[in-house]
Formats: sequence, structure tokens, C-alpha cells
Amino acid sequence: MMQMADILKVFKEYRGDAIVVPGKGARYWGDMTTRPELDVALAPTAMGGRAAFAFGLALAQPQRKVVLFDSEGDMMMGLNILPTIAEHAPENFYHFLLDNECYATTGGQPVPNAGKIAYDVVARGAGYARTFSYDNLESFQINLERILSGPGPVFVALKIVPEIENEPVGRRKRFSTRSREQVRQDLWKALGIAGCNQ
Repeated sequence: MMQMADILKVFKEYRGDAIVVPGKGARYWGDMTTRPELDVALAPTAMGGRAAFAFGLALAQPQRKVVLFDSEGDMMMGLNILPTIAEHAPENFYHFLLDNECYATTGGQPVPNAGKIAYDVVARGAGYARTFSYDNLESFQINLERILSGPGPVFVALKIVPEIENEPVGRRKRFSTRSREQVRQDLWKALGIAGCNQ
């Protein structure tokens, strides 16, 4: 199993000008990113909707890579998005799944059948042409450049060490310092979309 922060450090070297939806990785990504205007950190209330959101960004911005760091808890709430993504086959969509086998943000309850689910196989069965699975950082690091240089949609399942949170939500550290409106304005400006408030 890998540490989430280590995965993001490796990815940072290959990020380029991709739009990044960091998901649960936002706790580390905010301190690592060099292009915050291209980061779209969604609030925890977006659980179950991150893949659909990132997929929409990929369709709207076909000339730019969109990278999602999803979690298996999120994906289990919306498995129906996988065949939809596969059907539309956005070549700029890179779907990374951070699998810690539990619902870490609500106390560590196990995800059903956690140790036996092969998410890369699920994604391949849904129609993703390229799927991968890694449980050690060295293999992931060796293959990441090749994964990102090929066409999407691609799905990469990554086994990570759980970081269980038991602190009440209202007392947890906020990982996003920008409001949703500021995130939107920053992204629109970075993408040169007319009508953004500057």
C-alpha cells in the first residue's frame, strides 16, 4: 500500500497544465500544487459526484487533460458513471482511484467487500480501454509517464494506507482556502473563458 501524499508527489512531476480534481487528495495537493488556478477541489459534500463532475470538465475542455483523484467510497456511490464515461470515451480524461478499503472520513467503516474488489477490472468491464492497478509506489512511478502520455479515458486503481478521521466535521482543518465561486473564477480565467469575473 502507498501513502496518498507520495502518490501526489509523483504525479506533480507530470501534471503539466492539466485540470486537477484532487478529491480526498486535496489535504496534500493544496500545499504541492504549482497551478492552483487549474485545481478544482470540491467540498466533502460532493461525495459520489466527483467522477461525473470531472467527466463533464473533460467534455467541456477536450484540448486539456483532466485528472481526477477519486476514492472508492465516492465511486461506490455512483458506479453508473463508469459506463457513461466509457461510452463517450474522452481522450483527455485520467481517472485515478485512491482505494483505502474504508470510509476514512466518517470513522473508518469498511467499504463492502473491500479486499476483494478489483476496481480496474470493474472499469475495464464498464468499457474503459486502458486500466491499471498498483499497490506499490515504485511500480506506479515507473509507469505514470506512459499512462499520462497515452489516450484516455484511463482508469488507475491505487491501494493506499487509510488515514482515518474521527474529528467532528466542524472541527476538521479546511483543505480548500478558496470559495467555490473563487475556484470557478480562477479556472475560467486560466482557461480564457469569456464572461468570468476578473
